Amino acid sequence: MGERKTWAGKRADIMSRPGAGSAYEAARIRFELGEAVRLRREQLGLTQTELAERTGLKQPAVARFETGGTMPTIPMLERLAEALEMRLTVQFRPQREAS
Repeated sequence: MGERKTWAGKRADIMSRPGAGSAYEAARIRFELGEAVRLRREQLGLTQTELAERTGLKQPAVARFETGGTMPTIPMLERLAEALEMRLTVQFRPQREAS
């Protein structure tokens, strides 16, 4: 039988693979965008269906987005921002500040 690894060990193995760092970063971005949309939607008292209607999407697409399942385009983020009564701001920051 093989030796059991801790989660930290498994994560280190996965992250050492080529391209894993960029895939992890993309997943983090999707998750953070989805969470921000969900929190604002809830703050406004909207259902996923109501947000979908405001953006021209279907409810399952909103659900996928909120759970980090899709990477949106800038035009999609603009539609979401407008529907959530917000303004979209995109900026670049130095990496050492972004972590």
